[in-house]
Amino acid sequence: MMSFKTEFRQQLKLSPRLMQSMEILRMNADELTEYLNRVSEENPVMEREENGDLLREWEALRRQASWLDDGPTRISGGGTLSERGAVDRETESLGAFLRDQLARLRLPGPLSALCGYLIEMLDDDGYLETADIESVRELGVPEELLQEALRTLRGLEPAGIGACDLSERICLQLERQEGVPAYVLMIARDFLPELGQRRYGPICKALGVSKREAQDAAEFIASLNPRPAQGFASAESTRFVRPDIFVIRDGETLRVILNECAPPRFRLSADYERLLRESDDPDTRDYLREKTRQAKWILDSLERRGTTLRRCAETLVTRQRAFFMEKTAALVPMKLLSLAEELSLHPSTVSRAVRGKYLQCRRGTYPLRFFFSPAAGGAEISRQSVKLRLAELVRREDPRRPWSDEKLRELLSADGAEISRRTVAKYRMECGIPSSTARKRVDK
Repeated sequence: MMSFKTEFRQQLKLSPRLMQSMEILRMNADELTEYLNRVSEENPVMEREENGDLLREWEALRRQASWLDDGPTRISGGGTLSERGAVDRETESLGAFLRDQLARLRLPGPLSALCGYLIEMLDDDGYLETADIESVRELGVPEELLQEALRTLRGLEPAGIGACDLSERICLQLERQEGVPAYVLMIARDFLPELGQRRYGPICKALGVSKREAQDAAEFIASLNPRPAQGFASAESTRFVRPDIFVIRDGETLRVILNECAPPRFRLSADYERLLRESDDPDTRDYLREKTRQAKWILDSLERRGTTLRRCAETLVTRQRAFFMEKTAALVPMKLLSLAEELSLHPSTVSRAVRGKYLQCRRGTYPLRFFFSPAAGGAEISRQSVKLRLAELVRREDPRRPWSDEKLRELLSADGAEISRRTVAKYRMECGIPSSTARKRVDK
């Protein structure tokens, strides 16, 4: 039996112009330079601007902030930015390797797009931070689709890609091994801190295994690769980046300056605009009209990119003022969603604006995402701040009697960071700090 019904549904359709604007916003300085050079070769209406004024502004800026010469970028006499070394090839990157596998799976459009988005969020070691997953949820992505995308990503090679922490990465590798006892997976999932300290008693008691079995599991887990993405990084040349933003300190004032020397600047060619007005050939006029329209789209997108990036950077610098004023190395808690709300922008817009972009200040060069550090333990203390404090405590401890994770938890709690012992162990491993047993052995 057939029936008819009326259904109202909201649906967002992206125009080609909006998609182009979003893509340009996502690009960092190097990617944008390559894109503009390629487009200008295909579009004669786009004319490169001379940047003599920019060179003079750069020289004035460099006199004010001499540390710019210490960064990975500098400006040459010819007016182009040159790098101290070769740039790594994108075709050999982890992202390209994963996207190639993704293309072979022929996934449905939404799932494929979300997997590609998650690949962009991976760090150099192939980890996917919990905060990044939460930011995807905040975009309104259905939970079922997100979980399917995570399963797909974590099913790619090398095993362990897309994990949120070391324990999950080890488990992903173990699940692909044949004949692995269930208790080995349970040890990797729940007892890595104890395993690192060779405390087999709690493991044996909780899982009902012998000490010999726990030791064999430890040896097997130790044989796995905790950094399966490392091979991709080592196969490439050292990567040098071009900062998109400079933060200059002038007394008590912080100035946010966009790096306008990279990428190159373009304008509409006056010669071709005159030819469009004066030509009597319909084909020529249609061709130039279309190329002019495309050029205007690109130039408008570049202007919006600069405005959005500047707004994000200025708000970020205001939030982390103490860091940029060099009063502390600790960051205040900050989430991408809160920045988006403050700027009245969609979180996906802010995510594209900050991803892959770098900021250079007197303290060094940092990815913009470095400054987004969630609160730890529900307190007004960022995870980055807790890790700094943890490292400081370990530096100050008596090497003959190093503090246990529980003692470190108590000391951090006294500073206002209410986190569990397991979280302390997790942060300690992320900081590359050995267990108390290993630290004592090294100091003897």
